[in-house]
Amino acid sequence: MTGLGDRLLGLGLMVLAVAYGWVAQQWPEPFGGAETVGPETFPTILAVVLVAGSIYLMVKPDPDAQWPLGRSAVELVVSLVVLVVYAMLLEPLGFVISTTLAVGTLSWRMGAPARNAFLTGLISAVVVFVLFNYGLALSLPAGILEVN
Repeated sequence: MTGLGDRLLGLGLMVLAVAYGWVAQQWPEPFGGAETVGPETFPTILAVVLVAGSIYLMVKPDPDAQWPLGRSAVELVVSLVVLVVYAMLLEPLGFVISTTLAVGTLSWRMGAPARNAFLTGLISAVVVFVLFNYGLALSLPAGILEVN
């Protein structure tokens, strides 16, 4: 059966997306009323994108999908470890430092020179931090950079 792995992954991601979207709708409305894009809307957008990707995987799976072996499998495990460590360090270190390290490490592992990779990570982290905190009024953790 070709594409069975993609279909199963799509089904799993669909369940995850529906559960995530449902939980996101259970959060209480913030003080002062609902926002245009806020704590309720943003997770819903993510859930819709994940549902769309899941449907695509189930409807049009890759017929020649093969599990990665050797170095490719190691790179996937390293990427997974980086993302888990990123999630654990996000609150204590803050968004900018954690994102700089995660994006820099992942870019470097994909072949970018280390200096360029971490510079890209820093620029991305600062732009997203400013956009979310000041443009969308969605606070991201400042961590050790927090000014009291």
